[in-house]
Amino acid sequence: MDLDFLLRGLAGRITVTYERNDDPPLVGSGPDSAGFPWCHASVDYPARGYDAVLGWVQLVRSLDNVSGGREFEIDPLAFLGDLPHPFCWIGLNPQLFDAPSRSSRLDMHWRAHSFLCVPQGSENDGMEVQALAGFGWGFDVRDEQIFLVPPFAAGPTEWEQHLASLAATFPGWRFQPGFRAA
Repeated sequence: MDLDFLLRGLAGRITVTYERNDDPPLVGSGPDSAGFPWCHASVDYPARGYDAVLGWVQLVRSLDNVSGGREFEIDPLAFLGDLPHPFCWIGLNPQLFDAPSRSSRLDMHWRAHSFLCVPQGSENDGMEVQALAGFGWGFDVRDEQIFLVPPFAAGPTEWEQHLASLAATFPGWRFQPGFRAA
């Protein structure tokens, strides 16, 4: 799936690859991820240097998360520990990668909302996040069988559903509604 965005007058594109994880070592994941999906999103944006700094914000709703599947929650890279920002990946044209795993095959619904964002601001004005584009993806487990839910476009409405939770989790950041249009 490809998603287009516009930032600072330059056109960019996100390319999403999504597959069943039939070879966990190939993508650096453990044996518990076999059969679940892996997702990779790459960014092609012609800006350079600081103008190419972007970040991915990913939220997940799952029956085994803290809210028991009632809410989407921030999905950081666990091995990095608690971070002072909302990004699971950040950098120059950053890539997003995720390969969920579960040791059990209990019935569940797992959905991710992944948004490419531009961080802005300064120490004096505070930090701000504006979404550029987004997509959802996931999987379901029923009767120990894993059913993939392929990527689908997630728009400003989906982004805005997460703003209160993001602001509560990261009070030093401001999260702008809608997608940035230019």
